This record gives sequence, C-alpha cells and structure tokens, in this order.
Amino acid sequence: MTDTTRAGRREWLGLAVLVLPVLLISLDNSVLFIALPVLTTELRPSADEMLWIMDAYPFLLAGLLITMGTLGDRIGRRRLLVLGGAAFGLASVVAAFAPTPGLLIAARALMGIGGATLMPSTLSLIRDLFADPTQRTTAIGVWGAGFGGGAMLGPIIGGVLLEHFDWGSVFLINVPVMVLLLIAGPLLLKESRDPNPGRFDLLGAAMSLAAVLPAIYGVKKIAADGFAVSSVLAIVFGVAMGVAFVRRQRRQADPLLDLRLFSSGTFRSALAANALTLFGMIGLSLFTSQYMQVVLGMSPLSAALWSIPGMAASVVGAVLAPRLVRWVDLRTLILGGLGVGASGFLLLVWLSPQDGLFTMLAGSAILAGGFGTVATLGTDLILTAVPRERAGAASALSETGNEFGGALGIAVLGSLGTAVYRANLPAGVPSQVTESVAGAVGTPALAAARIAFTSAIHVVAVVGVGISLIVMLGVYLGLDRSKPPVLSTSR
Repeated sequence: MTDTTRAGRREWLGLAVLVLPVLLISLDNSVLFIALPVLTTELRPSADEMLWIMDAYPFLLAGLLITMGTLGDRIGRRRLLVLGGAAFGLASVVAAFAPTPGLLIAARALMGIGGATLMPSTLSLIRDLFADPTQRTTAIGVWGAGFGGGAMLGPIIGGVLLEHFDWGSVFLINVPVMVLLLIAGPLLLKESRDPNPGRFDLLGAAMSLAAVLPAIYGVKKIAADGFAVSSVLAIVFGVAMGVAFVRRQRRQADPLLDLRLFSSGTFRSALAANALTLFGMIGLSLFTSQYMQVVLGMSPLSAALWSIPGMAASVVGAVLAPRLVRWVDLRTLILGGLGVGASGFLLLVWLSPQDGLFTMLAGSAILAGGFGTVATLGTDLILTAVPRERAGAASALSETGNEFGGALGIAVLGSLGTAVYRANLPAGVPSQVTESVAGAVGTPALAAARIAFTSAIHVVAVVGVGISLIVMLGVYLGLDRSKPPVLSTSR
C-alpha cells in the first residue's frame, strides 16, 4: 500500500477485528472489581492472594509490553496477535474454572502475557492497514474508543453476568471474542514485520521486565498502602535496572529498544501528553467514585451508571479528533485538548459536599473529552514519527507510558488527596475515619469526613491544572505545527 492509497472495506473490517481484543483488555481491567465479593466468598483467598489475583494481570501486561512490541516487529505482528489471542483465550478458560486462588493467579498472569502481545500488535497493524493520514487518525480514534468502551461496559456487563451466573462468567466472555479473532485475523490482516530485524536481545528483554515490574509494583503499593520501605526499594531497583537496560541498548548493534526514537521532540512530547491523559483520568476516578458513593450517598450501581457520561465523553473526544484535525493543525489541537482537560480539573475546584453531582459530572466529562482527543492525536504522532518497521516498538512504548501514567496518577493524586483529607479532619475522629472516607459511614464524623474529602478533591484539581499547564508548555516547545518527517531507519 502506498502512502496515497485509501483503505477499503477489507481494511475497515480488519480494524473491527483489531478493536475486539482492545475492548476485552480494557473490560477485564474493570469487570473483576464487580466479581470480587463473590469470588472471595467461594475461593477464600488470603489478603496476599487477593492482591495477586488483582495485580498479576496488569503487572505482567505492563512489564512485557516493550519486549512483545519489539518481538512483533521481528516475528510478525499478525502472528504475535494470533498467538497472544490464543493464550488469552486459554487463560480465560482456566481462570473461569480455577478451583484455587493459586491457579487463578497463574491464569491471570498468563492473561497478562497474552494482553502484552495484543496491545502493541493491534496498534502497529493499524499503522500498516491505513496509509492515508486522515483514515489512520480515524482508525486510531476508533481503537482508542475501544478502551473507553471496555471501561464503560465492564461494570455493567459484570453486574448482568453475576445476576445470572457465577463469577467465572466474567472470564468466559473473552473466549468467543478470541475465537473470532483467531478466525478473522488471518483472513483480514496482512502480515507485517521488520525485514531486517537483527538478533533478539533476550538479556535486554529480561532487564526491561526487571525494570518495569518493580517500578509499577512500587508505585501501586504506595498508592494502596502509603509509603513503605519495601515499595520505595522496589522503585529504586526498577530505576536502577532501567538505567542498566538503557546502557546496554546503547551498546547493542540490534537493540531491543531503539533509543534514537527519543531524539524526536515530537515523539517525546506525544508520549508525555498521552501519559498525562491517563494520569489525570485514572487518578481522578479514585475520587469521583468515592465522592458519589460516600459523599452523595449513592449505591455502587448508581455510581457506576453515573460514571458513564465521563467515559462516553472520552470516546466522543477520540472519535472527533480525526474530524477536527482537518481544520486545525495538530499542535494547536493537542494544546486545545490539554486546555479543555485543564478546565475540567478547574471546574472541580467548586465542587460542593452537598449537591455537587452536576459539577462533578461536568468537570469529569470536560476533562475526559479534552484528554480523549489528545490521546488519539498523540498516539497517531507516536506511530508516524517512527519508521514503519519500528511500529511495534513505538506502540509498546506508547502503551508502557500509558501504564506508568495511570499508575502514577493513582499514586501521586491518591497520596496527595489522602494527605489533604486527613489534614482537614477534626481532632479525635475514630481511626477508621482517618484511613478512608468510606470508614466514616455510620459514624458521627460522616459530615466532617464529607467536607474534608471534598477539600481533598479541590487540591487534587488544582494540581491537575498545574500539571496540565506544564505539559502544554512541553508540547508547545516540542511539536511543530505540522507532522514531522519519519525518523531515519539507518543505524
């Protein structure tokens, strides 16, 4: 396909196939939360086992993205997609019928490995399917909307399934989708790979895993339990391994990760902008859910339903991005999206502890709509700033940045919000109230806790505005008004 060839029916059907695993990966991140109470009753996992049931999947997924993205460039992205789909489907069956917590943890880990092959493969294959810039941006918008759609549908589908079936049903829904992928993928998708991949750096792959896994683990543990020596040491170890990994890549004739990608200001700016979107949206979601349930007194189902407008706004932003780019240059549009997201944060400064539902919904929707536009355009820039044969590695870096952005959003904004909440509580409240706002339910301190928690959201919102402005400055300095040429493929 030449750069002027427009995609036809086959390519758009191929996109539909590529969105399916993306939808499931996002759905699997949220649907398990709904199944946890039933799962806990039946399997009776320990506290540590419960932690790993939740975290084995996202940890392995995040840790292996770089390796799998580069592996797809070498062995073929369609081949890796099919292998990953088969592994993901098989692991889902094992998870659905797991009789013990240990087997469920192992199945979740295998699902994470499968997910790590699916995410960069889908995005890099989109680059190969759509040569026309406008069509490619539209396709990436649809791909991004798949993530938002999965997150939006997860709690609802989980609730419906658990009304009629046992907890294993939340995993079995993956199987027919993966079967469809295995059948339709080879029929609709052309194979693509780097024609001169060089040797695969197995030691570098192990080092990248040793860098990402401890860092993600440490950040998430700090978000969940506060600062602890073990969590800080995990982050320090991950950073040290990351430095060693970078040094090794600089010396390799055939590096696992081509560090020249970071020489592009466009590439760096797009990565930062995308990471911010996840930082803001996921970090804020910690507070909006608790605000609706504890401060406003909603049921979990009502809170899940009221979260749909914000997620829908993200999908709308992703879908509108390719239309807007026809009239507005990319840098201006990305800056505008970041500015819209910042205004959503700013609106939350006026959130009230009594009747703030409309303010919360409006702020969340504005933020998600602006950042959804940024995510689509940033992903497009990341893919087009690199040679076609490096699309898998670029996709993996994009997704790894998103994982770190989300984890840091939970850790940084979560820790900040907790500190502000505790600082605004009156003296002498019960210890469970200081632990979380949910602990205030049923106590005389509930009214004070609601006010303190709303104050925490105000501070988090101000910090969100500040970070948005900093990233806007970086994008302004790092991006040209038009798309830059693709980086050279010469070594």
